[in-house]
Amino acid sequence: MDMDRWQHRLHTQPHTLELDIPNVEGALADPGQLRWLRIAAVAEATTLLLLVGVAVPLKHFSDWPLAVRMLGPIHGFAFVAYLWLILQSLGAGFLSRSVAVRLTLFALIPLAGYLAAHGLAQRTPDQFNRGSGR
Repeated sequence: MDMDRWQHRLHTQPHTLELDIPNVEGALADPGQLRWLRIAAVAEATTLLLLVGVAVPLKHFSDWPLAVRMLGPIHGFAFVAYLWLILQSLGAGFLSRSVAVRLTLFALIPLAGYLAAHGLAQRTPDQFNRGSGR
Protein backbone atom coordinates (compact mmCIF):
# COMPACT_ATOMS: atom_id res chain seq x y z
CA MET A 1 0.00 0.00 0.00
CA ASP A 2 1.47 3.32 -0.99
CA MET A 3 1.71 6.27 1.39
CA ASP A 4 -1.19 8.28 -0.09
CA ARG A 5 -3.70 5.45 0.35
CA TRP A 6 -2.41 4.78 3.87
CA GLN A 7 -2.85 8.44 4.85
CA HIS A 8 -6.28 8.53 3.21
CA ARG A 9 -7.35 5.41 5.12
CA LEU A 10 -5.99 6.85 8.36
CA HIS A 11 -8.00 10.05 8.01
CA THR A 12 -11.24 8.57 6.64
CA GLN A 13 -11.76 5.42 8.71
CA PRO A 14 -13.12 5.75 12.23
CA HIS A 15 -10.77 4.96 15.05
CA THR A 16 -11.63 1.64 16.61
CA LEU A 17 -9.28 1.88 19.56
CA GLU A 18 -11.26 2.85 22.65
CA LEU A 19 -9.82 2.43 26.10
CA ASP A 20 -12.10 1.28 28.86
CA ILE A 21 -10.69 3.08 31.87
CA PRO A 22 -12.61 2.30 35.05
CA ASN A 23 -13.53 5.03 37.47
CA VAL A 24 -11.81 4.11 40.73
CA GLU A 25 -12.54 7.13 42.87
CA GLY A 26 -15.16 5.27 44.87
CA ALA A 27 -13.71 1.78 44.47
CA LEU A 28 -13.14 -0.39 47.48
CA ALA A 29 -9.87 -2.25 47.80
CA ASP A 30 -9.87 -5.86 46.73
CA PRO A 31 -8.84 -8.06 49.66
CA GLY A 32 -7.13 -10.42 47.20
CA GLN A 33 -4.96 -7.62 45.85
CA LEU A 34 -3.92 -6.62 49.36
CA ARG A 35 -3.19 -10.25 50.26
CA TRP A 36 -0.90 -10.56 47.22
CA LEU A 37 0.79 -7.33 48.23
CA ARG A 38 1.46 -8.74 51.72
CA ILE A 39 2.80 -11.99 50.25
CA ALA A 40 5.06 -10.03 47.90
CA ALA A 41 6.33 -7.88 50.80
CA VAL A 42 7.27 -10.99 52.78
CA ALA A 43 8.87 -12.65 49.74
CA GLU A 44 10.88 -9.53 48.93
CA ALA A 45 12.02 -9.12 52.54
CA THR A 46 12.96 -12.79 52.86
CA THR A 47 14.96 -12.88 49.64
CA LEU A 48 16.73 -9.62 50.53
CA LEU A 49 17.60 -10.98 53.97
CA LEU A 50 18.93 -14.23 52.47
CA LEU A 51 20.89 -12.35 49.83
CA VAL A 52 22.49 -9.87 52.23
CA GLY A 53 22.77 -12.15 55.27
CA VAL A 54 23.72 -15.46 53.69
CA ALA A 55 24.69 -15.29 50.02
CA VAL A 56 26.96 -12.23 50.13
CA PRO A 57 28.95 -13.47 53.17
CA LEU A 58 29.30 -16.87 51.49
CA LYS A 59 30.65 -15.16 48.41
CA HIS A 60 33.20 -13.02 50.25
CA PHE A 61 34.25 -15.21 53.18
CA SER A 62 33.89 -18.72 51.76
CA ASP A 63 34.72 -17.93 48.15
CA TRP A 64 31.38 -19.34 46.99
CA PRO A 65 29.88 -16.87 44.46
CA LEU A 66 27.29 -19.40 43.29
CA ALA A 67 25.00 -18.39 46.18
CA VAL A 68 24.77 -14.80 44.91
CA ARG A 69 24.37 -15.97 41.32
CA MET A 70 21.44 -18.14 42.35
CA LEU A 71 19.74 -15.88 44.87
CA GLY A 72 20.32 -12.57 43.06
CA PRO A 73 17.84 -13.19 40.24
CA ILE A 74 15.31 -14.67 42.66
CA HIS A 75 15.46 -11.53 44.77
CA GLY A 76 15.34 -9.38 41.63
CA PHE A 77 12.14 -11.08 40.53
CA ALA A 78 10.60 -10.72 44.00
CA PHE A 79 11.57 -7.03 44.11
CA VAL A 80 10.12 -6.26 40.68
CA ALA A 81 6.93 -8.21 41.45
CA TYR A 82 6.53 -6.29 44.72
CA LEU A 83 7.01 -2.94 42.98
CA TRP A 84 4.59 -4.00 40.23
CA LEU A 85 1.93 -4.84 42.83
CA ILE A 86 2.48 -1.50 44.55
CA LEU A 87 2.08 0.36 41.25
CA GLN A 88 -0.93 -1.73 40.31
CA SER A 89 -2.59 -1.03 43.67
CA LEU A 90 -1.76 2.66 43.42
CA GLY A 91 -3.18 2.90 39.91
CA ALA A 92 -6.35 1.09 40.92
CA GLY A 93 -6.88 3.46 43.82
CA PHE A 94 -6.24 0.88 46.53
CA LEU A 95 -3.25 2.76 47.95
CA SER A 96 -2.59 6.42 48.55
CA ARG A 97 0.64 7.91 47.25
CA SER A 98 2.14 8.22 50.71
CA VAL A 99 1.49 4.56 51.52
CA ALA A 100 2.92 3.51 48.14
CA VAL A 101 6.09 5.55 48.74
CA ARG A 102 6.43 4.12 52.25
CA LEU A 103 6.03 0.54 50.97
CA THR A 104 8.59 1.19 48.25
CA LEU A 105 11.12 2.57 50.72
CA PHE A 106 10.57 -0.44 52.99
CA ALA A 107 11.68 -2.66 50.11
CA LEU A 108 15.15 -1.10 50.27
CA ILE A 109 15.78 -1.86 53.96
CA PRO A 110 16.41 -5.41 55.19
CA LEU A 111 13.66 -6.62 57.56
CA ALA A 112 11.47 -3.58 56.82
CA GLY A 113 9.40 -5.64 54.38
CA TYR A 114 8.11 -7.64 57.34
CA LEU A 115 6.95 -4.40 58.94
CA ALA A 116 5.24 -3.45 55.69
CA ALA A 117 3.45 -6.81 55.56
CA HIS A 118 2.42 -6.45 59.20
CA GLY A 119 1.09 -2.95 58.53
CA LEU A 120 -0.85 -4.18 55.51
CA ALA A 121 -2.38 -7.00 57.57
CA GLN A 122 -3.47 -4.64 60.36
CA ARG A 123 -5.51 -2.34 58.15
CA THR A 124 -8.90 -3.07 56.67
CA PRO A 125 -9.35 -2.84 52.90
CA ASP A 126 -11.39 0.37 53.07
CA GLN A 127 -8.48 2.15 54.76
CA PHE A 128 -6.47 1.83 51.55
CA ASN A 129 -8.82 3.78 49.33
CA ARG A 130 -7.60 6.93 47.68
CA GLY A 131 -7.63 9.89 49.93
CA SER A 132 -6.81 8.08 53.16
CA GLY A 133 -3.36 9.02 54.36
CA ARG A 134 -2.38 11.17 51.40
